[in-house]
Amino acid sequence: MSGLFGRLRDELREMREQGVYKQLVHLDSPQAAVVRLKESDGEVINLCSNNYLGLCDNPEVVEAGRAAYEEYGAGTSSVRFICGTFTVHRRLEEKIASFLGLGSALTYVSCWNANTGLMPTFLDDEDALISDELNHASIIDSVRMTKSNRKIYKHSDMSDLERALKETQDARHRFVITDGVFSMEGDICRLPDMMELAEKYDAVVAIDDSHATGVLGETGRGTPEHYGMHGAVPVITSTLGKALGGAAGGFTAGPPELTDYLTQRSRPMLFSNALPPATAAHSLAAIEYLEEHPGLVKKLRDNTSYFREKLLEAGFKPIEGDTPIVPIIIGETAEAIRMSKLLMDEGVFVIGFGYPVVPHGTARIRCQISAAHETEHLDAVLDAMKKAGSKLGVI
Repeated sequence: MSGLFGRLRDELREMREQGVYKQLVHLDSPQAAVVRLKESDGEVINLCSNNYLGLCDNPEVVEAGRAAYEEYGAGTSSVRFICGTFTVHRRLEEKIASFLGLGSALTYVSCWNANTGLMPTFLDDEDALISDELNHASIIDSVRMTKSNRKIYKHSDMSDLERALKETQDARHRFVITDGVFSMEGDICRLPDMMELAEKYDAVVAIDDSHATGVLGETGRGTPEHYGMHGAVPVITSTLGKALGGAAGGFTAGPPELTDYLTQRSRPMLFSNALPPATAAHSLAAIEYLEEHPGLVKKLRDNTSYFREKLLEAGFKPIEGDTPIVPIIIGETAEAIRMSKLLMDEGVFVIGFGYPVVPHGTARIRCQISAAHETEHLDAVLDAMKKAGSKLGVI
């Protein structure tokens, strides 16, 4: 046993020596456009939060959670099928289903649990599971957990997806899974093409819309709305921990027979406590607030367009896209981490991502825009990035 921990210490030391060791930072304020960090000298502009709509510290959202503590207490104290479902869970699930134009929804404590509790529950060795190579780690783990015939297709390559569909025509069911918005690239899946292929080859399409829910589409209903296909995708998983309040929780939405079957057999559902009622309450409040204030989505879109345009003018070359995820490739992990530290010195909080989150040689600074940002925030970030980029030779 001592040999194991010694090996871990050695590998951690090597990470520090190579400059790739990830140092946690500690917030001393709510998630917002500007935050206080223990490691910074004062406030910094926040450019690495998934708080896309700025609802993390919204008074109405926060108050809904506070009131739920008084009404329901701290938590369920058990799994749902034993004693863990409150009325607020049902109300939230009904709202999610209505919001997405689908028949039903089932909440989990995270979207990770929603994904790992999805495909292994109903796919076995008679079935085929087909996944984009750049899907989120939770999807990858879910794929690994299934006993089905697993196929990986090249990122957003419809010819390769069709190859996989052709190769699995003898399967009982074929299930295609993709991110809606890919979190490290910021690009959007080719949903219309995927749905066309799925109809041609009798397959089911599912999307993890975690970085699109509340973000894409005129009213924030995600990737399907972005493409004019609201309610047309059979299965959607997503999170309540990003645009919709930012706390925790995830869900699977789809036909009633799917969520009913997951309630009966999905292991994360059967063996994990339910979503805390306060989290369910402020997630519900976040969706209701978004429905009443769709202008938040427009402001997010306008902020994103402005930031991307000014980055290009400054000489940066962000990965092209239309989403508020704006990655700038730096190259090596140590250099991306170094740039994030230089930016912190300039009052900007943004994280450098490297291996194993992204492949070797593609380390990046991932900027994330929020509707909470004002133009002066973005201008200050751009000035800081020019300074840091010049020092590192990025521009």
